[in-house]
Amino acid sequence: MPRPRTGAAAIGGGDERAAGPGGVRDDDRDGVRDDDRGSDRDGLRNGRRADSGPPAAPAPLPAPYGEPAGGAPVWPGSAQPLGARVRTGPGGVVGTNFALWAQGAEGVEVCLFDDDGAETRCPLTERTHEIWHGFVPGVLPGRRYGYRVHGRWDPWTGARWNPAKLLLDPYARAVDGDFGGAGVIPRAWRGALPPEVYGHVRDWPQQHIADTVRDDRDSAPYVPKGVVVGDNDDPGGPDSPDAPPDDRRPNTPWADTVIYELHVRGFTKRHPAIPPELRGTYAGLAHPAAIEHLTRLGVTAVELLPVHQFAHEDHLLRRGLRNYWGYNSIGYFAPHGAYAATGTRGAQVGEFRRMVRALHDAGIEVILDVVYNHTAESGELGPTFSLRGIDNRAYYRLQQDPRRYADYTGCGNTLHVPHPHVLRLITDSLRYWVTEMGVDGFRFDLAATLARTASDVDMLSPFLTVIAQDPVLRRVKLIAEPWDVGAGGYQVGAFPPPWSEWNDRYRDAVRDFWRGALPDVRDLGTRLSGSSDLYGWGGRGPYASVNFITAHDGFTLRDLVSYDRKHNEANGEGNRDGTGDNRSWNCGAEGGTEDPAVRELRRRQLRNLLSTLLLSTGVPMLVAGDEMGRTQGGNNNAYCQDNETGWLDWTLLEDPGWRTLTDLTARLIHLRRDHPVLRRPAFFSGRAQGSDGLRDLAWFTAAGTEMTERDWYAPTAAVGLYLSGHDTARRDAQGAPVTDDSFLVLLHSGPAPVDFTLPGPPWATAYELLVDTSREDQDAPPGARHRAGSRIGLRERSVLLLRAVTAMEEDRKTE
Repeated sequence: MPRPRTGAAAIGGGDERAAGPGGVRDDDRDGVRDDDRGSDRDGLRNGRRADSGPPAAPAPLPAPYGEPAGGAPVWPGSAQPLGARVRTGPGGVVGTNFALWAQGAEGVEVCLFDDDGAETRCPLTERTHEIWHGFVPGVLPGRRYGYRVHGRWDPWTGARWNPAKLLLDPYARAVDGDFGGAGVIPRAWRGALPPEVYGHVRDWPQQHIADTVRDDRDSAPYVPKGVVVGDNDDPGGPDSPDAPPDDRRPNTPWADTVIYELHVRGFTKRHPAIPPELRGTYAGLAHPAAIEHLTRLGVTAVELLPVHQFAHEDHLLRRGLRNYWGYNSIGYFAPHGAYAATGTRGAQVGEFRRMVRALHDAGIEVILDVVYNHTAESGELGPTFSLRGIDNRAYYRLQQDPRRYADYTGCGNTLHVPHPHVLRLITDSLRYWVTEMGVDGFRFDLAATLARTASDVDMLSPFLTVIAQDPVLRRVKLIAEPWDVGAGGYQVGAFPPPWSEWNDRYRDAVRDFWRGALPDVRDLGTRLSGSSDLYGWGGRGPYASVNFITAHDGFTLRDLVSYDRKHNEANGEGNRDGTGDNRSWNCGAEGGTEDPAVRELRRRQLRNLLSTLLLSTGVPMLVAGDEMGRTQGGNNNAYCQDNETGWLDWTLLEDPGWRTLTDLTARLIHLRRDHPVLRRPAFFSGRAQGSDGLRDLAWFTAAGTEMTERDWYAPTAAVGLYLSGHDTARRDAQGAPVTDDSFLVLLHSGPAPVDFTLPGPPWATAYELLVDTSREDQDAPPGARHRAGSRIGLRERSVLLLRAVTAMEEDRKTE
């Protein structure tokens, strides 16, 4: 029976002779320690009840946690580098150097585990600048390990050391075991996290003080372990396929980048051409069948949903669900073990590297979605996996009442990024993934949280300053999700160079235009031309705007035109989770329908949305499966759907309609690749480029006249934009201006057809039709030519892309 202990409320050990009924001491039945130093709440004053006597002296820790058990020699070793590193010690003895930063701790043990789970504890007695370290001879790659950290249990001051809890090394480069999976959680606890993994007594009857009651039960049998990984992890030497990557990276310029957001597991889990044992793994993503789809589309980068080791939340396990997306990190150096086909005893490192190398060989960059704003340990009632038990007060932002956690993330805790060691952990992790794992960039989840100092977002924060001066990190692609849930957290357009940002202003304007909800087209025009109002400062270009219409979070593109409301019942929260602000339109029926008119309109709307995205100035981001009509059945928060809802259904390509959508997507991406005017690296000037008055960008009404200020403010559903190829803002290797074709894009979101007059000279003498989204057949461009000044029929809710034909080209055709 759980019981508190005098001086350090605890469960699981010690003398029970003084306990009252149920194993609870009569003088401690409320579970509040007599010598705490908390605030005056719940009847407490100066850390004890007003009617209590003097605080009792802390009791000693119970065996086996009070005195480390020996069993292996430990040499002094080195404080650098942090983590577990295989080294050759004195006398040529090979072993592993362990180094853990644990400020304020009173003792640290590294715990080694045999294959049968037997534990050997090795005290680290050397301490250099708060780094506990030691060299253990004979420990080789593949050995599992963790830490036990000794110190005060004093939640009222933020101290939550508990040596009963085996802690994951923050620098572990591989992790064996997966919360919620076989081999870690006993069968009896498969429906929840075991109570032993909590530093406090999770099920204490008085929940308002449960986090103050220490749980002394051993967590080692129930938690994943770090795995010692060799520095090269490649017995074959530098030419081994497991070796760290070389410098043969695609190095795609930002302006030429097309991002494809995908989930490592979900992308290949149902792929029929990939062997079953490889589906849902890094090896599966490296398979030629997976890469063939990417290269056929023409995307230049994959943005992988989180691949750092993560844990499943207790509330999901209790509902029979799992964290699918992975925004619940616990190991910032370790590839998530469940995505490895080759095992979790270090082999996942080599498998990840081989995946990166295969993608690089195909010309595709790898961008990781990283979650450094919070961890899987949640708030004060969350489990103790790692950082909380190493130094809670340093790693996390605490409130004025240090029992509580500041939460700018909506996930229970917030990493204390301004702290020098927390900042070092993050930057060491980032550099590791670039230099040793080969990735090309990062998308930072809730990046505004990382830029907070005391409490406010500061664009001169330590995090942004360190990134800007780091010789490795400042050269890779950096993408901010420029908001968090705290006050002042919305920071779209505020991140400094060299950052790019997810542009939700673009998303909202395009969605609203195509559902007929924009009062005018002013905002649409700004978004389609690169969002210079947000990014036209500090030497930034349109590539600072990552344009997207959908992302992992929210409706898929198909669901965006099929549902007016979210349908998240499968998440088990009564459809309360997920946003209600979807800016969607179901085209006349909610969800699945057999109405042919509704089905045809939905597919046309998908073609409209994809065409708009890929013809806009900026960096386009697609979501895996949107190009083939993937649906989540109206679920706009499928973070816990590790099943057919979340996995890409490749059988969609057997449907001619969805295959046609894929063909159009690929054709648009290749048009973008072939024509630099469609991927400008600089903003438009809007000024005349020569004596003919031709400008780099012009906007037209359906009457074929240039838009005036009055036109911008007038309600309209049809607009044309002319992109001049005479000035692409690019120069070749010898400095000569790069010229290109010119294009006219016509967009019409109205419910009735409209005739659009094609602009005449100097814009063009004729136009060649390349894309018409009103057509079901998208295998090839229509190719029809239309005389400038003539009227072209624009079907309701459709897009036309036309290439401007010059007089010289017309003359050549006549000859």
